[in-house]
Amino acid sequence: MLTRRHIRIKVMQSVYAISNGNQNSLSEEVKFIQKSLNGVFDLYIIKLSFFKALHEHAINQHQINRTQIRTKDSYGQKHQIIVKNKCLLYLSQHQKLAQFKAAKKMNHWELEFDYVKKIYTSLLESEIFEEYSKLIEPSDDEQIRFVVSMFKNIVAPDDSLYHYFEDLNITWIDDLPVVNTYLLKQLKRLNLETETSIHFPDFNKNKEDVAFGIELFEKAIAKEDELQEELEGKTPNWDSDRIANLDAILIKLAIVELFYFPEIPPKVTLNEYLEIAKEYSTPKSNLFINGVLDSLVKEYEKTNRMNKQGRGLL
Repeated sequence: MLTRRHIRIKVMQSVYAISNGNQNSLSEEVKFIQKSLNGVFDLYIIKLSFFKALHEHAINQHQINRTQIRTKDSYGQKHQIIVKNKCLLYLSQHQKLAQFKAAKKMNHWELEFDYVKKIYTSLLESEIFEEYSKLIEPSDDEQIRFVVSMFKNIVAPDDSLYHYFEDLNITWIDDLPVVNTYLLKQLKRLNLETETSIHFPDFNKNKEDVAFGIELFEKAIAKEDELQEELEGKTPNWDSDRIANLDAILIKLAIVELFYFPEIPPKVTLNEYLEIAKEYSTPKSNLFINGVLDSLVKEYEKTNRMNKQGRGLL
């Protein structure tokens, strides 16, 4: 689930925070990065659990409508269609998901039930549901596609959920696109006959990527003076103190990779930070950063200052 680009973004944010007066010590900020990276998995579990909450709500509404407790609501038959969806049932009864949810004490949707009811009502009133309800005996693939469409068009873009996650953990705002994309891929590849068809990332296997992020951050902080010297005279028509702080940080992080990460091809480093600049900095930053980094790489290649090795470096 974690990508190197996402890790670079986390590091960029921590370096930016320190450069703007964050009083955390280096060790505290390293712990924050580690916690933030682990939090990506928590967000994934919470979002998966939302399907379980939706299905349980449908069961509850269906059971109420079968009793004389209240007048039957206008969604009576619709509840049953949701209850019978095998994909939602699969997610609701998934043992490993339940284990993660219990181990991490994730009872978000029990406490914030209004979000479940709101999304559920939107679903029942949607064209997506109307089209699905016309299927007499939907196949497994059709039931999965219904849940995929529900997630893409109703759950993922919901503003109230977005603000809820923002209030829970500010770092999740950057994690949502990553988690949503990964979750969508998981839904599309489901095999309802086996629990193992849904993947739960093992962060122990991502230790190398996390270690990369920590080293990148520590080098950027420890080598700040040297990195600043690298910028001197390398920014035509711009004094170093006039460069936007975020642009300077992105350039410095790229220089760290060029000098201290021999296994990463220079082209990969340049492309990654240019893409990050497009998303996080000003419209003109991409061209500016591209020009500076391209010039630096050519200089470093001529003077043999980069110790690059391994495959794919040409």
